[in-house]
Amino acid sequence: MKPTAWDEIGPFYKRDAPHVTQLRKPGDPGLPVNIAGKVFDTRGDILSGATIEIWQANNGGLYDIAGDDYRTTLVTDAKGEYAFDSVMPGHYPGRVCQHVHYMITAPEHKPLTTQLYFATDPVFEGDPTKNYTRDPLIQSVDLVRPVTLSGDPNEIHAAVNFEIVLERL
Repeated sequence: MKPTAWDEIGPFYKRDAPHVTQLRKPGDPGLPVNIAGKVFDTRGDILSGATIEIWQANNGGLYDIAGDDYRTTLVTDAKGEYAFDSVMPGHYPGRVCQHVHYMITAPEHKPLTTQLYFATDPVFEGDPTKNYTRDPLIQSVDLVRPVTLSGDPNEIHAAVNFEIVLERL
């Protein structure tokens, strides 16, 4: 398997984020999104016990600098899986695309810093393959993932699968 592409660490990383799977609080504005995936190595073996640190802006494009909103530390389960609920992050000055930051570590594997981007981002005008370079920080179109929308028109939810592949040391 091809390793997941590296991407900038980006701003506002904080250590020791809480271990929570619900980043979206009741009443938070924005499109609810469930992000889930598995962590593998380049041989296709699942990596249970991998640590994934995640942080993102809120719907308005703001990071919580004083607290831990929209931050988590997850550990993959026995099947190498992780999942969390959040909101689609907003755009903010200095960044072109909506994104979620990731730092992944696992014993005997190279640490990875990367970002998840959303194929539905209006910046891509419906064609991320052609337009992903509009954000100069996107290192690979492989980091732009499809978004599945479901629910009735009054309660739409998004889902994104972001599988991660780490290289061995």
